[in-house]
Amino acid sequence: MNFRIVAGVQGRVQGVSFRYYTRQVANRLGLTGWVRNEADGSVALEAEGDKTNLQQLIDFLHQGPPAAQVTDVHVSWEQSNGKFNEFRVLY
Repeated sequence: MNFRIVAGVQGRVQGVSFRYYTRQVANRLGLTGWVRNEADGSVALEAEGDKTNLQQLIDFLHQGPPAAQVTDVHVSWEQSNGKFNEFRVLY
């Protein structure tokens, strides 16, 4: 059974390749969805896939790439609707 997460990441998460690394992790885990920078300096994403793999993505979000300084991660779990066919960076 697949699930979906909707997440927001706050801290020093823009200008540190956060979206690039998130896409790399998501692709490695076989997840679909998207990640984008928000106007308030945070990063938002939606991802779908296996619960175990989504949890691994959440674990990454709490740490981020080497230059990031994550201060907060908000995650809500939902039922997957299968609307994504890849994981993309949105601009």
